[in-house]
Amino acid sequence: MRIEENRTFEEIAPGDTAEIVRVCTEDDFYVFATASGNHNPMHLARHDGDGDGRQEAIAPALWVGSLVSAAIGNVLPGAGTLYRAQNFVFKERAHAGDELVARVTVIEKRPPDGLIMATEVIRKSDGAVILTGEAEVQTPPRKMVFEDLEIPGLLIERHRHFDALIERAEPLAPLPTAVIAPEEPKSLGGALLGARHTIIAPILIGNAAKIAAAAAELGAVLDGIEIVDTPDHARAANLAVDLVAEGRAAALMKGHLHTDVMLKAVLRKENGLRAGRRLTHVFVMDVPGVPHPLLVTDAAINIAPDLRTKLDICQNAIDLAISLGIEVPKVGVLSAVETVNPDIPSSLDAALLSKMAERGQITGGMVDGPLAMDNAVDISAARTKGITSQVAGRAEVLVVPNLDSGNMLAKQLAYISHAEGAGVVMGARVPIILNSRSDDDMARLASCAVAALHDARLSGRS
Repeated sequence: MRIEENRTFEEIAPGDTAEIVRVCTEDDFYVFATASGNHNPMHLARHDGDGDGRQEAIAPALWVGSLVSAAIGNVLPGAGTLYRAQNFVFKERAHAGDELVARVTVIEKRPPDGLIMATEVIRKSDGAVILTGEAEVQTPPRKMVFEDLEIPGLLIERHRHFDALIERAEPLAPLPTAVIAPEEPKSLGGALLGARHTIIAPILIGNAAKIAAAAAELGAVLDGIEIVDTPDHARAANLAVDLVAEGRAAALMKGHLHTDVMLKAVLRKENGLRAGRRLTHVFVMDVPGVPHPLLVTDAAINIAPDLRTKLDICQNAIDLAISLGIEVPKVGVLSAVETVNPDIPSSLDAALLSKMAERGQITGGMVDGPLAMDNAVDISAARTKGITSQVAGRAEVLVVPNLDSGNMLAKQLAYISHAEGAGVVMGARVPIILNSRSDDDMARLASCAVAALHDARLSGRS
């Protein structure tokens, strides 16, 4: 929240008003619980605080009240202000995801330095008054100007979204999965981890001696797991596709082989896995501080997609997002700018995709673009640019201009924002689990869960 130039007693008159706008998130409530010691489960997203079978995530009343203090301390009177008294009347409840407006209005000046201010917080979507009250404050003794103050960032909770996906996938029947060339510890370990969580039932296809050596290095036992001894990677990929064609496997998982070798088998003409759309890759990112999974596409397969390919990229991502529990996915099509510029081809593609969604050529989600990264994911940035949209500031799916930008974005989220990324290829007859060699166990397990949830929605497997 920006600190503005403050105002002294002499500069303020009755009727002066100021406001701030804030979207409340589940993470805000966890931070408040930690700072205040109030662990009431009514406010925590993973708990059913009143036993009605639903998780509440109701905003703590005094957290809502703290927005009033932010308006006073940041804007009017601003830096240097101190409280003398404050009362609140709580009229409605706010929930995670609500956009709230905290407003303060000067109603009386009390020399030499006091103000009486009316305070209120309103839910922006419907105008509901969440709280009203009155504050008495001591105005700043002198003029001060601050730039934005640097506040240490907080890493609230990692893997929250992945934990939820894994929890949903574990009760399903294990997804029969052909694992291609799991011939080193990480790729084999990911498949075995998925099996231990009963999310997949792996069939291991590759060099049996190398698979056994990888298992020994992991200290793992392969009893009861089918192994198809096939030293040649191209043949292993083709055998895996054969298992899908025969109905013995319902997913593929990439092991220690080149992606293009696997995709060549997937796209073969005879008994291949084409399903009428281009194959596209989706990163499902669990980003700390973001209240929902963030899908980034395409960052691994299509290098410089044209409009027709981007159409499939959008539709594949929407289909996957729905499988993950996002009822109507909000898709932001990214460009360098948020307005159409004929000199920037990605802005033209974004505008066309948005219009195609309006005309029903893309279904199941809301698509808007062009959007720059800031106004795709941050409501304040979207508001500053004057963008009115159900997607801007709230995007759950980010469609990038090309593979370069998508790969950079995904890795920035992973290495700077401490995100984890599950990788799945869409557009084939079955989901394809595609992980990077650097992915850890959580990313590999979450990728299995994403594939299993998508298969369950499409096939009815339970």
